[in-house]
Amino acid sequence: MRRAWVAGIVVAALGLAGCQASSAAVELGEAPPADAVRVAPDAVDDAVSQLPDIVRAALEESGVPGAAVAVVHGGEVVLAEGFGVRDLRTGEPVTADTVFPIASMSKPLSATAVALAIEEDPDLSWDTRLVDLDPGFALADPRGTADATLGDAFSHQLGLPTGAGDDLEDVGFGRDDILARLEQVPVTGLRAGYAYSNFGFTWGAEGVATRRGQDWADVVDELVFDPLGMGSSSARHADYLGRADRAVLHEIVDGAFRAGPDRDADAQAPAGGVSSNVRDLASWVSFLLATEPGGALAEAMSAQVVRGAGLGERAATYGYGFNVDTLAGGRVAVSHSGGFVLGAATNVQLIPSLDVGIVTLTNGAPVGVPEAVNAAFADVLQFGGETREWTAAYAGAMAPLTAPVGDLVGAARPAGGAPAPDDLAGTYTNAYFGAVTVRRAGDGYVAEVGPSGVELALEPWDGPVLAYAPRGENAPDGSLASATFADGSVRFDTLDAHGLGTFSRDDGS
Repeated sequence: MRRAWVAGIVVAALGLAGCQASSAAVELGEAPPADAVRVAPDAVDDAVSQLPDIVRAALEESGVPGAAVAVVHGGEVVLAEGFGVRDLRTGEPVTADTVFPIASMSKPLSATAVALAIEEDPDLSWDTRLVDLDPGFALADPRGTADATLGDAFSHQLGLPTGAGDDLEDVGFGRDDILARLEQVPVTGLRAGYAYSNFGFTWGAEGVATRRGQDWADVVDELVFDPLGMGSSSARHADYLGRADRAVLHEIVDGAFRAGPDRDADAQAPAGGVSSNVRDLASWVSFLLATEPGGALAEAMSAQVVRGAGLGERAATYGYGFNVDTLAGGRVAVSHSGGFVLGAATNVQLIPSLDVGIVTLTNGAPVGVPEAVNAAFADVLQFGGETREWTAAYAGAMAPLTAPVGDLVGAARPAGGAPAPDDLAGTYTNAYFGAVTVRRAGDGYVAEVGPSGVELALEPWDGPVLAYAPRGENAPDGSLASATFADGSVRFDTLDAHGLGTFSRDDGS
């Protein structure tokens, strides 16, 4: 994703008056930090019984085509069900066996694999330096290169800006090439703050795979999928494409969902490339809920970095591949969302103190449905009913994820804008993206970018400033941006998020 996932919008008030009311409303833990709102003995059964209606209402309100949901309680799968359709074109139904791309929900699965690798290897820990796992690891900051740890990568603290490397993936670079080029991306400094980074995360996982002498997909197979009987799960995109019962991605075009293009996330497989179904994921959730304190997995599921909060708000925290937050009822929730603008959205949430977990997968671009479903379920668990209109609340919070990008969005071509010059064709290069070939096409140009030859149609705007409409995972429908030619160079607005979007013309072109 092009922006960091929000943990949630949880606002609730609980009025307590006097000791008698407190003793009735609060379940006392072993220590005050474990105190929480008391739940009814049948709270889980009640929440599960309401869940199908919650899901159907969220799909109807949002327009998302389909969803699958599973709930685990006490080590048992108490619900696994599909809703809606897996492809709007065919109307085939979603079932509990339907395989979805789970996007960034891959991160906690990958963290699970790394935690289990740590348990197997006495010389591996979350504090292991990345350069000791991969001598080729390098950031723009020498100190960061020397000191960055596996835990820093899995808690988004390498200092890389959000989206670093995603731009390279968009134009066809593979994992190895992307990681090798991240040294050119300006950094804020190691542990200077939390900045969500798919490829920083991937770098950590690749280090573990290198240490084990395996491909990452084999690591997660061996440590997680095979032992837990997750036979429909994989970190290989080809396996997803080979599933007969798979959910098709649906993007938003002209305000409505439609079956979209495929999204191959193999380059960032540890961060966003897993596919699975809710039956498999229920096995994983059950395993997580049984985690004993003190091990590497418990460490991953515990707060490692505070992501900030205003006065009067509960702080949002992140572990190693897991969000760790406090719900309105005082209970700790361990969660993660995932989403592809091209058409997937997912969320998993565990409430360990209630020994319950829920996973929701959808096949529509991220508009907050899985988060809303899981938040509503948690509300019914804690309070007996929903505290707010979650689907609408999350739709507003997620709107920036599917909003058009580019400096020309909403602008009209200047009146009397000059035609494009005739001398812009040629080859332009920079060290980060490589070569861009610009050729004449009608009264404009076409630029070919990256190994996959992504074509950007450059239309006349105003002389040496041309307009293009990028489309892809990081450029939703309606995006419009400028390509500005000047002094033998060209700058592409949507490639310049990190100051690396200017290309110099080859002398020979």
